[in-house]
Amino acid sequence: MSSAHHVVPLRIYFTIFFLLIVLTGFTVFISKFDFGVMNLPVALSIAIVKATLIMLFFMHVKYSSRLTQLFVLSGFFFMGILFFFTFCDYLTRAWN
Repeated sequence: MSSAHHVVPLRIYFTIFFLLIVLTGFTVFISKFDFGVMNLPVALSIAIVKATLIMLFFMHVKYSSRLTQLFVLSGFFFMGILFFFTFCDYLTRAWN
């Protein structure tokens, strides 16, 4: 059995690192504004983009087998279900 691994150029790691720094700065910048009910979706969108970049490149999911990619996608799918039902509960509560 061969244990050949995909070699990722350092340029890719530095590019992803730079993007993560920019997105973190964007998160800090955007936190100064009030978007009303859109505060949470905006923050979660940026966080999901950052998490996706980390998983794809730093955790090498992009270069993994289809089975590994399937498990990662199923994790995102079930996390989406969790968020959906949590938000549905939160939005339908009667606040005093």
